[in-house]
Amino acid sequence: MRIHEIGTGELPAFRNAVITIGSFDGVHTGHQKILNRMKEVAAAIGGETVIITFFPHPRKVIASIPGEVKILTTIREKKALLSEAGIDHLVVIPFNHNFAQSSAEDFVEQFLVKQFHPHTVIIGYDHRFGKNRTGDYHLLESMGNSLGFEVKEIDEQMLQESAISSTRIRQALLQHRVKDANELLGYPYFFEGIVIEGNRMGRTLGFPTANLQIAEEDKLIPGNGVYIVHVQLQDPANQGRIIERSGMMNIGIRPTIDGKNRVIEVHLFDWNDSIYGQTIRVELLEFIREEKKFDSPDALRNQIKNDEQSAKDYLQSIR
Repeated sequence: MRIHEIGTGELPAFRNAVITIGSFDGVHTGHQKILNRMKEVAAAIGGETVIITFFPHPRKVIASIPGEVKILTTIREKKALLSEAGIDHLVVIPFNHNFAQSSAEDFVEQFLVKQFHPHTVIIGYDHRFGKNRTGDYHLLESMGNSLGFEVKEIDEQMLQESAISSTRIRQALLQHRVKDANELLGYPYFFEGIVIEGNRMGRTLGFPTANLQIAEEDKLIPGNGVYIVHVQLQDPANQGRIIERSGMMNIGIRPTIDGKNRVIEVHLFDWNDSIYGQTIRVELLEFIREEKKFDSPDALRNQIKNDEQSAKDYLQSIR
């Protein structure tokens, strides 16, 4: 897949461009149906698939409360997932208040047609665009007749599946329903973080942890609790090689220890090497239990031992 950033160079001459527009947050199973439809249309006309997306997420720009919008995939993660899905071109548009003020007609004529020369535009039956959201499927169809492109509709069922999936995935992750989220995504939910110095309390308890600082503040972090995870990290003996390890993760305020700041801690099974400064990828497999306060460090240690056994039993069951 070729990636094009508007403002950093001219767009190529697309071949019979089949275009759709959207945020595609998560690139989940609902989105995959739309992508497959694009690829079918493109294959039938010898064309190329082109997705137009925005950065930052439009909801973030227009949000009334800073930080209230949490996303399933960062722009970098979205690029990787769309590439894996077999899309030919991804065009990233800087979204700002000025862009949002373009009239619907200017959006079609000056942006879509002038820059992309589409053969076909695929759009949801209820998609709105342009200033005051005056543009819709019917306007595109009318302008397409005069400007020389076709318009195909994403039907209501497919579009609702896409919209509902994004909302349901966010809710499931916040409510510890990892299996539901992963089924809707079509892959394990993941996030990345930099391993930083902690207070080494995990080591004192006999379970050393990697404390994570999340690289993207807009990334959705699951609800507090203990999880079973897979982790991708660099091999300390060969920095160019990525390896995988299983483990368990705690997200929360550690009420037995201090109960102050929210932290993300990952304990890797059968691991002793230092990984400070590494950026690691954490994939969620299953939820074990909610966070709770224990009467003593010893009681916490015993619970962590039980958590570890639960995690290892689960990992053994899915091999």
